[in-house]
Amino acid sequence: MKAVAYQKAGPITSPEALVDIEIDTPVAKGHDLLVRVQAVSVNPVDTKIRKNVSAEQSGWKILGWDAVGTVEAIGDKVTQFK
Repeated sequence: MKAVAYQKAGPITSPEALVDIEIDTPVAKGHDLLVRVQAVSVNPVDTKIRKNVSAEQSGWKILGWDAVGTVEAIGDKVTQFK
């Protein structure tokens, strides 16, 4: 699946500030919902995280706190969605 991510915190002017990556599709478990995202927005939380929080060593930090889409799968403890 596609995601927008980064590895090192810093200014948005950095060439590596936002990178399109491919990751494995997550599996819904527990209280999770797996949502097929159709649109995202950037909010103040995304900008502050991007500027101040680096990803864990050799990993990616994925942005996108606000999204809209369709529920594709639910975890085994989910009770309010089908």
